[in-house]
Amino acid sequence: MDRGSLTQRLIHASEGNFAVQVLRQKLDTPKLSERRALGLATRRVALIREVILLGNSVPWVYARSVIPLSTLTGRLRSLRHLDNKPLGALLFEDPTMRREPVEVACHTHANRQLPAKLGKLDAPLWGRRSVFRLDQKPLLVSEVFLPGFKPYNQNLCFGYLPKP
Repeated sequence: MDRGSLTQRLIHASEGNFAVQVLRQKLDTPKLSERRALGLATRRVALIREVILLGNSVPWVYARSVIPLSTLTGRLRSLRHLDNKPLGALLFEDPTMRREPVEVACHTHANRQLPAKLGKLDAPLWGRRSVFRLDQKPLLVSEVFLPGFKPYNQNLCFGYLPKP
C-alpha cells in the first residue's frame, strides 16, 4: 500500500543491483479493465509496456504500463523511448505527477494473465495498480509481486488484506 516509488524501494532492497528487462513495448488495445481505469473508448490503442523488475538478477516484479496516445504528446513524447529505464523513476521525479488511489488484488491461477516468460506460477500473487497523471494526462501502472521477491514471499491471499 506504499504510495512512494517502488523503483526506489527495489533499488534500495537490491543494494543497487537493480535492472529492468523489457518483455514488450508496442501499440495495442488495452484490456477492458484498463480502458475503464483510464476512461478510454473501445478500440482505442495505447502504448503497452511490459517489464520485469529484477533485484540481484532475480525477477521481483512484473509491471505493465498502459499509456494512452493522447498522453504521449508534448514533453511526454519521451515516454515512447524508455528502453530499459524504469518508468517509476521518471514518474516520481516529475513535479506534475499526481497519483490516484491504489487498487490491490490477489491474482490466483484462474484469473492471472502473466507472460509465459515468467514460467508456471501456481501460488496466488499480490498485485496493485494505479492511474498516474503527468501534466493531467493519464497512464496506468500495474505491478504484480513475484515469488522471488523475498520480503513479500508469504501467503497473504487467504488471510487478510494488510491495512494501509
